[in-house]
Amino acid sequence: MTGKVYLVGAGPGDARLITLKGMDCIEKGDVIVYDRLANPSLLKRMKYGAEKVYVGKRPDRHTMKQEEINQLLVDLALTGKTVVRLKGGDPTIFGRVGEEAELLRKHGIPYEIVPGITAAISVPAYAGIPVTHRDIASSLSIITGHESPEKLDQSINWEKVTNATGTLVFMMGVAKIGYISKQLITYGRSPDTPVALVRWGTRAEQDTLTGTLADIEEKVREANFQPPAVIVVGEVVNQREQLKWAESMPLFGKRILVTRARSQASELVNRIEDLGGEPYEFPVIEVVMPRNEVDLLQSHTALGCLAEYDWVFFTSVNGVEYFFKHLEKLGQDIRSLHKARIAAVGPATKEALRLRGIVAEELPGSYQAEGMFEAYGDEMVAGQQVLLPRGDLARTWLPGVLREKGLSVTEAVMYETVPTGEEDDELLKLIEEGGIHAVTFTSSSTVTNLMGALKRMGISDPAQALSGAEIACIGPLTAKTAKEAGLNVNLMAEEATIDSLVEALCQWKARTSKV
Repeated sequence: MTGKVYLVGAGPGDARLITLKGMDCIEKGDVIVYDRLANPSLLKRMKYGAEKVYVGKRPDRHTMKQEEINQLLVDLALTGKTVVRLKGGDPTIFGRVGEEAELLRKHGIPYEIVPGITAAISVPAYAGIPVTHRDIASSLSIITGHESPEKLDQSINWEKVTNATGTLVFMMGVAKIGYISKQLITYGRSPDTPVALVRWGTRAEQDTLTGTLADIEEKVREANFQPPAVIVVGEVVNQREQLKWAESMPLFGKRILVTRARSQASELVNRIEDLGGEPYEFPVIEVVMPRNEVDLLQSHTALGCLAEYDWVFFTSVNGVEYFFKHLEKLGQDIRSLHKARIAAVGPATKEALRLRGIVAEELPGSYQAEGMFEAYGDEMVAGQQVLLPRGDLARTWLPGVLREKGLSVTEAVMYETVPTGEEDDELLKLIEEGGIHAVTFTSSSTVTNLMGALKRMGISDPAQALSGAEIACIGPLTAKTAKEAGLNVNLMAEEATIDSLVEALCQWKARTSKV
């Protein structure tokens, strides 16, 4: 049975700029064939067991020739697989999609072209440059700049193109900027015409260089400005000073590694994105139901005695979520806890309880278990019954101190924290190239498991490999674990919350921007 090929535009770089249909294709594909302009974060949406094949091109080498890519798509589809050809930007704008589709058609292979947001308009927009403007430019030309001067002269009628539209956008022409400028001046554009080059637009590496046709070549040389970049020629470039917005965002230019469990990562990921940063998700842990039969039996026994407890202390959102999963499994509900006082460590835990109809007492201080004694030490009486719904890696400090005060403590393991076992070649490349600017840790287990994962993937000294990245921890216990692992911790949240962790990242970015 013949498979099907989706020729998908991945957008300009920011993973959120892919279309909904494009994302649907990634999620159902058996094989993803991708190039370097497609954000590697998109590959994390692949279904389990899907294969990925890198066919990207770099200025100094081609991983695979276009003809070979065309044939690869055919060969994969003929095995019955659903193939996604993921291309940067829009596949119909200098994406050679016509060649790929033509060979598929010749072999009778069904295919769809899924448009993407082209870099020709989105990259300038992220630099504050609208490619058209009511008072300045009402037309636009998109032109290849990637060929040699001889081929450019064959494919471009300079006399007509130079003044055909108000704005000219050249794709992939950094190395030819001198020749392009010379030709435009020769055929009638003023040497004073504004020019902007936007490198890696919409990504953490976004960088913009402006000048005029007369001086842009020298500026590119002085700045050692490297591809890939979009070149914008025209008066619309002057709008940048008034309209640039991305650079002013608090986390612009920072790619931040998020290590917490995928089920919990969305809040931190969304906050980073909202503030202009680029999160890179690499969950090193996942939270699961207890697999140990003894723990499971003890927990269910504890939950069978809910009416006996005087106190229930929830120390994490996971503790709340899995407590209710166990109740549901046992056919019980919260009414059995009518006698108990219920307390939550931190606002997130309190909110998780509120969503389930319970108004808990929130602990003061730094949102650690120690706060329980600040708040309730005088009210805890020897002989009272305490339930601690927690994870398998929870600290022993709290139950120990409670028992010293003469309270009867029942620890119920609601969940286990286990390594994900994931591997990520793209992450290794980013670390090697200094593309990870900060690493966030939200628990000691994220520290331990990231270091283990990096070793498993071939990095012999993870602490050294991450020495160029800022290490941000949610609290002192996590920071202590990170330091013991050899990491240099400079950022720590004032409170053990995601908002406080993000605020620490913003303050770091503000400081480094002033240097």
